[in-house]
Amino acid sequence: MPYYASLVDGTRLHYVDHGPARGPVVVFVSSAYLGYELWEYQMLPLAEAGYRCVGLDRRGHGRSDDAWLGYDLDTLADDVRGLLDHLDLREVTLVGHSVDTAEVVRCLTRHGTDRVARAVLVAGVTPGFVRSPGLPQGVDPTVVRADDEIFRRDRAGYFTASADDFFAASRPGNELSAAYVRHLVDRCLAATPRAANGVRAVVAALDLTCELPGVRVPVLVVHGTHDTSAPLALTGERAARLLPHATLKVYENGGHGLFATHAQQLTADLREFVEAAAGECRADAAGESLAAARVG
Repeated sequence: MPYYASLVDGTRLHYVDHGPARGPVVVFVSSAYLGYELWEYQMLPLAEAGYRCVGLDRRGHGRSDDAWLGYDLDTLADDVRGLLDHLDLREVTLVGHSVDTAEVVRCLTRHGTDRVARAVLVAGVTPGFVRSPGLPQGVDPTVVRADDEIFRRDRAGYFTASADDFFAASRPGNELSAAYVRHLVDRCLAATPRAANGVRAVVAALDLTCELPGVRVPVLVVHGTHDTSAPLALTGERAARLLPHATLKVYENGGHGLFATHAQQLTADLREFVEAAAGECRADAAGESLAAARVG
């Protein structure tokens, strides 16, 4: 299995690289507790369609090595950038879900856009939803702390009890098999306790309000109307307003796990976004070449 070493501390991080080597590059980074298997319904069809799909397991998640340190946003963003450097990827579409949308944003604002052409924020917690001076209407921090205590006491029970809300299972069209839900719960439990709680601390302290205006690439923001983990008004809608080049797509009845309940729609929107943005870049390049030829 392919690994690379984090440039921060040498932690061995696992990734997969599917599809043709010369196809449009889409790099998927996963949400809290899960590895690249989160993106099963996007990576496989896109790779089969000719895209190069790279998936990353965050430190302490999936098949990546456990680590005690490194669960801060800068280090996690550095790990993402390390993968792009390791594979020498260019013109990347960087896709994140939930907490990893924050890693995507920090990677862009911290490392620039020389390797990344566009980004997709799926059911993101970005720019943050916990009450702070910059977000007085956010979730009460005492509620978040109480939720953390339940999580620490019984992770298995926590994931099982919250699965229906995660997928907005009561909404029309969101039916998933019990076997699939059980599989995802089991994969969540594969994240180490240290990693799981470390990532939750990132979410609790998150406020990227001042950072989003500095993202200069096109960004597709995808969010569900019934996302209880990251309420649309506090996260997706705010992010789209703050990002200079954002397109917001709202999925009716979508919960936090819309990568599964709305899998085909998300895959189609990803493909459309990559192709449209790439087409615009080709048109701009052609226009610049023509202008240069005229000047010459």
